[in-house]
Amino acid sequence: MTARPLRFAFGHISRRLWAGGYNYQRNLFAALARFLPGEFVPVVFAGRSADENELAELAAVPAVEVVRSEAFDGQPGLAAALALGLDHGAAAAFHAARIDIVVEAARFFGWRLPIPAVAWIPDLQHRSLPQLFPTTARWRREIGFGVQIASGRTIMLSSESALRDFTAYYPRVRNRVAIVRFATQPPEAFLKTDPSEVIATYDLPANYFYLPNQFYRHKNHQLVVGALAILKRRGADVVVCASGSTEDRREPGYYDLVNSEIRKRGLEAHFRHLGVIPLPHVYALMRASTALLNPSRFEGWSTTVEEAKSFGVPMILSDIDVHREQTSGTARYFGIDDPVALADHLMQVSKMNNPPTVRDIVAHQDDNVRAFAASFSDTLRRTFAS
Repeated sequence: MTARPLRFAFGHISRRLWAGGYNYQRNLFAALARFLPGEFVPVVFAGRSADENELAELAAVPAVEVVRSEAFDGQPGLAAALALGLDHGAAAAFHAARIDIVVEAARFFGWRLPIPAVAWIPDLQHRSLPQLFPTTARWRREIGFGVQIASGRTIMLSSESALRDFTAYYPRVRNRVAIVRFATQPPEAFLKTDPSEVIATYDLPANYFYLPNQFYRHKNHQLVVGALAILKRRGADVVVCASGSTEDRREPGYYDLVNSEIRKRGLEAHFRHLGVIPLPHVYALMRASTALLNPSRFEGWSTTVEEAKSFGVPMILSDIDVHREQTSGTARYFGIDDPVALADHLMQVSKMNNPPTVRDIVAHQDDNVRAFAASFSDTLRRTFAS
């Protein structure tokens, strides 16, 4: 343990825009406070327009500080960071807050930043699925990752799958690369909500499959709609409950497209979208669900899968490398373009006639979260000392 806590900067991630990123932050800070108390002070930098409730939730985690600054409204210093080597507004805010090390998440602060920095790259989706990105957005990502690599940043990845992608797409890179696998343990306060009351609030049946993914195209909701249409033709009464934001700046009309397909096929009673709901409700629905469903075409390390694992919830997942890595083959899997296989899984699980169960945190979850905190700590300390 150092003489004083290591103060690290992390830009606020909006839950509305990226729920997985927001949950990553909250769980990371809680893991550090619980398993490495007194060793770190996470300082969240947020713009003046950032959501008050989100920031209050982060600030409630022990040791977390929140700094508001106009330097973090959008990316006003990006041009200077690229052209001159430094985002002066952000650097001044870091200096004022006595920051020791910076975690860059989707933002580059310049190669002249006088503070050690770790670049967190959750995934390389823009290289694996370029067709899902407008040209400008794709190149913005590529340039951003490129300058972080060229600046000698420590690269923090979330999985072996992401490391394989990184090595394939950037074979000549010599940066230090660390894998920090996310693990989650919801706070006790979030588990006090009665799942039966939440289920009644949203008028859900006792047995339902839960799909808590934001409406991005790569999350593959359309495959679920196709599977439900197959089940309807079979006469099976299966309900998928979905939650999450409908906002995707890359493709603003995607949610409307999925909703139109649901109406056209008469699946309103089978596909229920609840919108953005409180986190205690998310955990309540997760704990009481028949199974978690994640049909995603691509993940860096799925937050929803990790949350389901923390409760021992059965899972039906798209057959992608990272899902296999996260679950060690213990889930049911289906092809990302195979609605029949998904329909078969949903039908088989729904026929098991298991009584509804409310699950609690699994016994070994402390070990997973402790490992998450330790690997993040090791990454920051090695970078700070180099």
